[in-house]
Amino acid sequence: MDTGGTFTDLVLIDGAAGRRTVHKLPTTPDDPARGILAGVAEILEKAGATASDIGFLVHGTTLATNAVLTGRTAKTGMITTRGFRDILVIGRQRRPSFYDLRVEKPTPPAARDRIFEVDERLDERGNIIIPLDEAGVRAAVAALKAAGVEALSICFMHAYANPDHERRAKAIVEAEWPEAHLSVASDILREFREFERFSTATVNAGLLPLIDAYLRRFEAGLRDLGVGARPLVMQSNGGAVSTEAVRSAPINTFFSGPAGGVIATAALGRGLGIGDMISFDMGGTSTDVCLVKQGAPATRNLREIAGFPVRIPTLDLHTIGAGGGSIAWIDPGGLLKVGPASAGADPGPALYGRGGAAPTVTDANVVLGRLAGEALIGGAMTVYPEKAKAAVEALGREIGLDAIETASGIVEIVNANMMGAVRVVSIEKGEDPRDYALVAFGGAGPLHAAEIAAAMESTRVIVPNRPGILSAEGLLDADRRGDFGVTCLVLAEPDNISALIDAKEILMDRGDGWRRAEGLDAAETAREWRVDLRYAGQAFELAIPISEDGFLAEGLTDTAARFHQRHEEVNGYRMATQAIEVVNLRLAVVVPRAAAAGREAATPADTESRRRPVWFRETGFAETEIFSRNGLVPGTEISGPAIIEQMDSTTVVPPGWRVSVGADGSLDLRHYERVR
Repeated sequence: MDTGGTFTDLVLIDGAAGRRTVHKLPTTPDDPARGILAGVAEILEKAGATASDIGFLVHGTTLATNAVLTGRTAKTGMITTRGFRDILVIGRQRRPSFYDLRVEKPTPPAARDRIFEVDERLDERGNIIIPLDEAGVRAAVAALKAAGVEALSICFMHAYANPDHERRAKAIVEAEWPEAHLSVASDILREFREFERFSTATVNAGLLPLIDAYLRRFEAGLRDLGVGARPLVMQSNGGAVSTEAVRSAPINTFFSGPAGGVIATAALGRGLGIGDMISFDMGGTSTDVCLVKQGAPATRNLREIAGFPVRIPTLDLHTIGAGGGSIAWIDPGGLLKVGPASAGADPGPALYGRGGAAPTVTDANVVLGRLAGEALIGGAMTVYPEKAKAAVEALGREIGLDAIETASGIVEIVNANMMGAVRVVSIEKGEDPRDYALVAFGGAGPLHAAEIAAAMESTRVIVPNRPGILSAEGLLDADRRGDFGVTCLVLAEPDNISALIDAKEILMDRGDGWRRAEGLDAAETAREWRVDLRYAGQAFELAIPISEDGFLAEGLTDTAARFHQRHEEVNGYRMATQAIEVVNLRLAVVVPRAAAAGREAATPADTESRRRPVWFRETGFAETEIFSRNGLVPGTEISGPAIIEQMDSTTVVPPGWRVSVGADGSLDLRHYERVR
């Protein structure tokens, strides 16, 4: 179950029968759980199954991301070390916009008048300088309660090295205020850099009441439907966990839904024998892109959300506000712009006939003939093409353009925006997009992918069988996964092996505790180790995988050699005589999940093509063959221009491109003019 900004997608696998059922319905923004539960009931009826048959559920959601971006988090407070009340305001002293003298800094996750200081202090190695003032903690709790705070974080200096003070303060808060939603920094992020640690823990605190209430409604609704299985939730790291884990660390779900699409992209590549891909997920509200190199999605440990750093393990997704629902508008200088504001699911594009008057990317595609018909998602949603044309025409009159000029401008602008996103994950990371296949999915991805690939001089686009629900399919393939880290800050020398082993034992204990809480079998568990290294004196690190031998003197030497090589690959140079520092040790605890099997039930094949005028940049309007994807059997080849329609998406094949249908049913688009 994947909740997007415009549609909610569901996939049901009947393993015994080898059958796959898919379903798509509009998202309910007021309460996403309501749309999901309706979708569960509908897909069960569609498949002829009952709720009691369900043995496994996994859910992808962007609820946490949307809450932070829109400021709908809980009223949050903080208890911190005396003298550090203003960490969240001071931050890194960087201006959000260097040349804008009137720019407003982002709103901190806890306002200054809800941050209370207590006496306590540790040094950077965790040694106690000032003992914890327990009476001060109780006084802070009383003040926070009086301020009407719903959630709070405990963030003490250097607690990553010794969490005892934070743990004692946690016990006091739980005794004095048991109903409080509490986030403790050393539980969420046991790593140094106080601004990032304070920010991460406090953003997490603000999400606790919202996510807890959502999951309660969601789980109660499943029980009312008769579903007995415990649902899992996708995390940003590409692994699924229990709802209990999400309740304590909802911050780990920031890229929950989009992560499913990346996992599915990697699985698709394995099936097709393609290792290097760029996942391109264009939905109704946003576009998410991620580099997959040699079958492994790129990862990172620091993201910025609403202007504040969040340090969590995540797939390296880059998101921009560009989707089918992105609104076109005219800026004060008279220039046409697209996004980032979106019409969302309600009222949605003008095409939907729900009161939306602003033209969107979807409306522009209708005007250009790329999208057509009186219904969407297999006839389940009636649409109004005349309303789309009227909205585009009205915008065009403001700048003296007709409907076609306006619509083509909207499409070209949103394509340029998305091309910029592809550059971020490829060229700006030292990767050449021409060496990668663009995997297009999401409801709108296949509409735009070929044009974006051509602009990037890439010659190959892959469109999976069900592009509109690929993220939901990826959720079913997600491993169970927990990520943990701890700061070391020692030189990578044999004399410091004991410090690495101490850090390893801390992570082993945390990983085993997580595994037991998740109810996972130790025999099925794999451990993946990484170490963050830097040259002594640097302020950034590179993650290097290590084996168990890496904790021995010989293994440490090999790890250092691989760091030199990786540093040269990323930064263009190495410093062979410079000391190397171990910054963080990281552990991933993984229980692999077998790929979901099952084929979608066959539908009547429409083998007759149709024709209609479709606008392309190269030709203007051209009579174009329209194919139903149901009628395309493996081995079929089609030369562009062509349009391929299906329930959950539409694929545009521009002039100069050829598409072939693979053995698995995926579409393989090649820019044959460039290949020649």
